[in-house]
Amino acid sequence: MNAFLDLTSLIFLVIAVVIFWRLRSVLGTRTGNEKPPFDPFAGRKADIEPPPAGDNVVTLPREGRPDPREAIFARIDEAIPAGATNTGLRAIASADRNFDLDGFMAGASAAYEMIVSAFAAGDRAALKPLLSREVFDGFSGVITEREGRGEKIDFTFVGIDKADVADAGIEEGVAQVTVRFSSQLISVTRGRDGSVVEGDPQKVAEVTDVWTFAREIRSSDPNWKLVATDAGG
Repeated sequence: MNAFLDLTSLIFLVIAVVIFWRLRSVLGTRTGNEKPPFDPFAGRKADIEPPPAGDNVVTLPREGRPDPREAIFARIDEAIPAGATNTGLRAIASADRNFDLDGFMAGASAAYEMIVSAFAAGDRAALKPLLSREVFDGFSGVITEREGRGEKIDFTFVGIDKADVADAGIEEGVAQVTVRFSSQLISVTRGRDGSVVEGDPQKVAEVTDVWTFAREIRSSDPNWKLVATDAGG
């Protein structure tokens, strides 16, 4: 009986030794120089830690990443010839990193349509956020006079034929851009009885307006407001 147990123990011992050597050959042994396990969510040390203090490290600009302002300046030069207006727009683009000429002109054109339409409708609530206080007071006063006479305006905005920058610059931290709009519209003023006081319902009028928009460069509000109006010739 003892001989049988010794033989069985010997067989299990041999099997254990074989398994151990196979595992060792597959997993290897630790030497103390192993790399830590890879963490796919961890940034590289060089990306998240600054260089040690005292090292003579010079950070060079990354190649293939030009200053985005250069594209803005190039667009200004393409649209506006050299001169005071070009210089003014460049000054605005330098001071306001979010300024883009094409984006500004698109916004100014949209604001122009909204303002003339709201003025014709007598919609003070729509006008107020788009105008400076002085311009709003002037527009509101004209609307009040019109209401007092019982007049209403039938208005159709046909479209903007052309919009050009006429002047630009920065004064005391306030950026100003003056735009000349050439537009087409149908505007008819009617009296209390519905009769035509001014305008022709069958005629599309060609109108030129010179408007100045402004915003404080350091303001967190990105919106421009209408600060001056003039009828262009």
